[in-house]
Amino acid sequence: MRLGLALGYWGRGPDPRHLELAQEAERLGYDSVWTAESWGSDAFTPLTWIAAHTSRIRLGTAIAQMAARSPTTTAMHALTLDHLSGGRMMLGLGLSGPQVVEGWYGRPFPRSPLTATREYVDVVRQVLRREGPVETDGRFHAHPYRGEDATGLGKPLKPITHPLRADLPILLGAEGPKNIAQTTRIADGWLPLYWSPTRTDAYEASLADLPEDFVIAPMARVTVCDDVAEGLLPVKAMLGFYIGGMGHAKRNFHADLMARMGYADEARRVQELFLAGRREEAVLAVPDAFADEISLIGPRGRIAERLELWRKGPVTDMLVLAPDPHTLRVLADLNS
Repeated sequence: MRLGLALGYWGRGPDPRHLELAQEAERLGYDSVWTAESWGSDAFTPLTWIAAHTSRIRLGTAIAQMAARSPTTTAMHALTLDHLSGGRMMLGLGLSGPQVVEGWYGRPFPRSPLTATREYVDVVRQVLRREGPVETDGRFHAHPYRGEDATGLGKPLKPITHPLRADLPILLGAEGPKNIAQTTRIADGWLPLYWSPTRTDAYEASLADLPEDFVIAPMARVTVCDDVAEGLLPVKAMLGFYIGGMGHAKRNFHADLMARMGYADEARRVQELFLAGRREEAVLAVPDAFADEISLIGPRGRIAERLELWRKGPVTDMLVLAPDPHTLRVLADLNS
């Protein structure tokens, strides 16, 4: 199981530790480093900065949001950074949810998410292969554009720049069972939001036909500490925000996923508290057991024992949310 460093997205401003952590991860032999975006910082600019200050570690977006860019624009970002980094780019994509797509990007959330994702990936791959002009007459993505307000002057084009790799890896951040199953057919890997090594049956049907060399790369918070309960608080805070605030009460993919993993009543309670403005109570309502099974928290010995569960399953890469270089070093040593 390879290790990657997940840096997430910025909060109020850039985290001055991120470059240091990325460089330490590279020194320790981590395979990859990943950036994200929400409704603030973007995913590609910090990754480019990291690329300029590293030499070997692979570079991924986990995730870049599809609604933020047309698929050709995303492909341009990926092929540009792949060239600048010497072939280290991996493109992680996700749809996000209606609250962000419509509220932040001002675009309609697709009524058929699977179709929208499939069309998006197809256009990106057409650009990267550069076998001819990009042409598709999709339901959500048409190249050239042929809508009622089109001029009719659009011309099929292929990229001026020759991509460095036609097979640049594309990974998808899918959560629903059908979306995960489609991911195994159209992408090179899957970026699970939550992964429990003791509940792999939650994904068993969706992963029934895994292709060879398919990447499964979940994120996991890792903290070396003496007090497990205290170490779990940041995990619970993240879960409280995603389950309670990242979506509408009637449509929240993160809450749905928690329910499928065996915590339906608890997910509903977290949502109720968060949406009622009782955010601290919502965080505390996140079960310690759920936060614990999707992370690695505690003393070195406890982390070593639980790490073996992750290594025995289908996970190929663990993308580590780690707060300090010491934790990165401990995990690298335990995984060697």
